[in-house]
Amino acid sequence: MGKIKKKGESGAATNYISRNMAIKKLQISLAQFRRLCIIKGIYPREPRNKKKVNKGSTAPKTFYYKKDIQFLLHEPVLHKLREIRSHQRKINRAIGKKEWAVAKLLESQRPEYRLDHIIKERYPSFNLAVRDLDDALSMLALFATLPMHSGVIKPSTIKNCARLVTEFQHYVMIAGRLKKVFVSIKGIYYQADIGGSDVTWIVPHPFSQDTPRDVDFRIMATFLDLYETLVGFTNYKLYTDLNLVYPPKMKNETLDSGLAGFVVETVEGKGFLDGIKESETSDATSAPNRKARKEVEKRVKNLASTIGKFSDANAEQEEMDEDADEEDEDKDIPSAIVEPTDASEMVPSLKDAAKISTTRTASNSHKLFHSCVFFLSREVPRNSLEFVIKSFGGKVGWPETSGAGAAVAESDPTITHQIVDRSMAPGETRHDTRDYVQPQWIYDCINAGKLVKTKGYHIGENLPAHLSPFGGGKEGYVPSEAALSAIAASKGVTEESDEEDAEKDAVEANVMEADAEEEEEEDDVEDDDEEEDENKGPLDSDDEEQVYQAELEAEAAGLSFTEYMQKKDAEEKGLSKKKSTDTAGKKRKISAAEAEAAEEKELAKMLMNKKERRLYGQIEFGRKKKEEEAKKLLDRRVAHQKTEAKKAKETKNAEVATPAKAPAAAAKSPAAVKSPAAAKSPAVTKTPAVAKSPAAATPKAAKSVKSTPSKSAAVTPGSSKKARKA
Repeated sequence: MGKIKKKGESGAATNYISRNMAIKKLQISLAQFRRLCIIKGIYPREPRNKKKVNKGSTAPKTFYYKKDIQFLLHEPVLHKLREIRSHQRKINRAIGKKEWAVAKLLESQRPEYRLDHIIKERYPSFNLAVRDLDDALSMLALFATLPMHSGVIKPSTIKNCARLVTEFQHYVMIAGRLKKVFVSIKGIYYQADIGGSDVTWIVPHPFSQDTPRDVDFRIMATFLDLYETLVGFTNYKLYTDLNLVYPPKMKNETLDSGLAGFVVETVEGKGFLDGIKESETSDATSAPNRKARKEVEKRVKNLASTIGKFSDANAEQEEMDEDADEEDEDKDIPSAIVEPTDASEMVPSLKDAAKISTTRTASNSHKLFHSCVFFLSREVPRNSLEFVIKSFGGKVGWPETSGAGAAVAESDPTITHQIVDRSMAPGETRHDTRDYVQPQWIYDCINAGKLVKTKGYHIGENLPAHLSPFGGGKEGYVPSEAALSAIAASKGVTEESDEEDAEKDAVEANVMEADAEEEEEEDDVEDDDEEEDENKGPLDSDDEEQVYQAELEAEAAGLSFTEYMQKKDAEEKGLSKKKSTDTAGKKRKISAAEAEAAEEKELAKMLMNKKERRLYGQIEFGRKKKEEEAKKLLDRRVAHQKTEAKKAKETKNAEVATPAKAPAAAAKSPAAVKSPAAAKSPAVTKTPAVAKSPAAATPKAAKSVKSTPSKSAAVTPGSSKKARKA
């Protein structure tokens, strides 16, 4: 007889463990268990058959993989958490005995855990860490804007978050890695290219933040600890690969000066940007000497080849060595401290950064503002504009009240653009050599990859739509402005008149798109009905049962067979027309090629297994959902444009109708009508002699009398009656 299996001792029940059992096994509290799971990246799991795992019970429970909990048993952080718990008990015991000195000493000796080894475990290569920077940078930027004395997060943690984000932005600015910027209601989105991976993060607007009560900041603080360590490691790797000192030195301890407060130095102690300038000048001065030296070397090499002292192999080796020496002499730059161990860990080196003045000129995107000098007014967001302008090679300054470190004073005559966000005060001076634009012009230039025209960006003008550079416009809704820019780029539109015509064409195309779709659907329905009526025709003579049934119906109706069939055809045509008007959204008729493609698609579906079919269904569901959302947005846009066109037409008609009312206003002038003497004068009253005069009886006179309304005309009936009585 075989061994009897008991419930819960084999199968799926042994692969999972409940949360309470895991806490008892690890001998820690629930808060520490949550912290440990967040740090190690262990998440709850949902079993396929929850009833089997829960020993027949359907009560709600949280389950984890048993292997994950076994993995946590050997974690060094677990031992530190136990030490922290026992140390906290000692502090509570000292406070209970009112031993304040002992409690203060124990508080200063509180044990802390480090997460360096966890970062190395979770991110074996540098590229994996870069791909996970999105959430880390966004959370650090969020906590950097929290108030210092909120009591929820320590002030030192908030300062550290601000420092790490600023250091990362400083690297992006130096290396020229910024790609896209988008200003939204939530904040400002940035995208940078770090080692071939796109990193997108959001920075909140610089407003005062309130700490919400319904957020568990203990869990958020655990994520914050992990992200602080991750961003610190990443910044160290990025700076050291550029042969720069990390952490960078600061001119003052506060971060009020922003990116201008950092002093970036190489390991040798020389300023990074100064070294680039010196290398440029040395290259320019030593160019003739290098040419002469190359000519001499070529002559010596030719002489050696003719004499035969050197073999071909040695000559090739010398050529390779000479090329390497020339490159080293041209770029007298030290190599990186930490050499990459894998091809996937390759990041921009110092040589790439030193080529900012040469290689970036080929791609104008990162030298976009190279010839521009900006001055920021105090009402614009200085930190964001300073970051994006310096990332694209611009020079920027700001007032002393906004912070220290400005490179340009307000009175500098070299300033080309001044960024303002309010109208000029009466006492302020306006310089004719500057262009006063709003901040959106900077962001639109970056997304467009060129200096767009400043028309429409001045104070008092309606700003154009600020389009998101993310998404690419491959699927879903595409705004008319994006379509307009694509049309202009394809046609090479440069003149303003051509741009205006293209804009009108794009707007009209958006307005007429929905109407065209509706008309196509109606035409397709009508064509289908006509084809059905043509194909149907009279009854087939071979079908004896149908003919016999029709003859019986005609005899019962008291009509001949032909009259009955004509009446039946007319009724069917009327029903088909009614059906076509009711079903306006009916699909068009499928062509033979489309039917064949659909059949091939169905056959391909049949060859899929269950997993692939489910995945394909999810993809199709997401695509249809995007199409529906895009159609809704397009309908809203078309409705808005129709209402705007209607309003514009009404205002235009009102403007045209206003000059026609001028003669009527002149006829109602008080000088001509409201004088009582003129109204009561006998000359104005309609006497019988005047009424019977031939001049008054003419049609022209009658028309002139009818067409000139006046208040005196209202008196004429009474005056005529008095005249008749007289």
